[in-house]
Amino acid sequence: MLRPVRISGMRPRSASIPRRWALTAILTIFATHSMQAQTLRLLHAFDVTDGATPVASLIRDSLGNLYGTTNAGGTSNDGTVFKLSRAGIFTVLHNFSGADGVEPQPSVFRDLAGNLYGTTAFGGAAGFGTVYKIDTSGTETVLHSFTGGRDGKYPLGNLVRDKSGNFYSTTSAYLAGTGGTVFKLGPKGKLTTLHTFAGTDGVVPTGNLVRDSAGNLYGTCSLGGIGGGTVWKLDTAGTLTVLHSFDGTDGNDPSGGLIADSAGNLYGTAVDGGSDNGGTVFRVPETGSSFALLFNFDYGAAGGLAFGTLARDPAGNLYGSTITGGGGCLHLQGCGAIWKLDTNNQITVLTNFGQGNRGRTPYGGVILDKAGNLYGTASAGGRSGCPQCGTVFKITP
Repeated sequence: MLRPVRISGMRPRSASIPRRWALTAILTIFATHSMQAQTLRLLHAFDVTDGATPVASLIRDSLGNLYGTTNAGGTSNDGTVFKLSRAGIFTVLHNFSGADGVEPQPSVFRDLAGNLYGTTAFGGAAGFGTVYKIDTSGTETVLHSFTGGRDGKYPLGNLVRDKSGNFYSTTSAYLAGTGGTVFKLGPKGKLTTLHTFAGTDGVVPTGNLVRDSAGNLYGTCSLGGIGGGTVWKLDTAGTLTVLHSFDGTDGNDPSGGLIADSAGNLYGTAVDGGSDNGGTVFRVPETGSSFALLFNFDYGAAGGLAFGTLARDPAGNLYGSTITGGGGCLHLQGCGAIWKLDTNNQITVLTNFGQGNRGRTPYGGVILDKAGNLYGTASAGGRSGCPQCGTVFKITP
């Protein structure tokens, strides 16, 4: 039975991997270019009191401030929401403590007024996760506490919002623990289940959700379909269409979710599978007409196991992370890499991670600013006295 189980070893006191790995585990080759001249700058190293083990992607406001979550740490070791200003000032905006949520694994959503919204994988009234809001004064409000019934449980997807103030996201399980759901949460707190997954259309929806201008939703399931997960579309009438079902040769476990371009193409990564079982980068049109396998990871310089969300620049180049690859680490396959995949499907390693304050295992992917700088988190490394705490970093061209 698929069920994300809380594992005490996931906490930063141990040397284990983030629970996001445990959740998903229940669950053409091109030459790699050499590393370009990139500069990795450490912006913050967590120390448990301010958070630990960040596994989500960051968001950035118009002033250049960064916002994110940590999977653990804080006053109750249940995770935090933080802000890192453009000037480098780090602020914990909220410490989770169980009843209001535990382990905010996805990225946050920020509205025009500066309020932040997100989901926690666990905690809440029944222990099955929450949807929360943090206002500009730092006050946290639980907008919905999942019951584990028809509203689902264990939300692992990000929130997207429409012009009417409705939020959309997914839960990774439903009732007995299988399937998962897509839901809508109204501005007054009413939750509506839009779709319940049954296996053939996917199991365990996770990662970045995309909503188009017509109101259609696009996402991924880590498992199900014909075995390796699915890419799906849910239209405004509530009809779900499988755009692609992974079979292992084209990837397994697309748990990072999707991004979209203006032409109606969706891009994502699969954690493993592909020709060398290191995962893949793929493209599928919103129509589902022609799936394209863009790259196979082979655990070489670019690593493998791409859990995070992609970024895309105006020229069409893709940027992402793998949690293996590179050198200078105790793991034989390296501690992770940040890479660029150009429009000719040639990959270039921009930086890799090792021991020490550079961090390691960048689960969350990267975001991109207009100047071409990349920002992300490493889920471990950082302070010498806190090897599992993690970092926030910036990569400049």
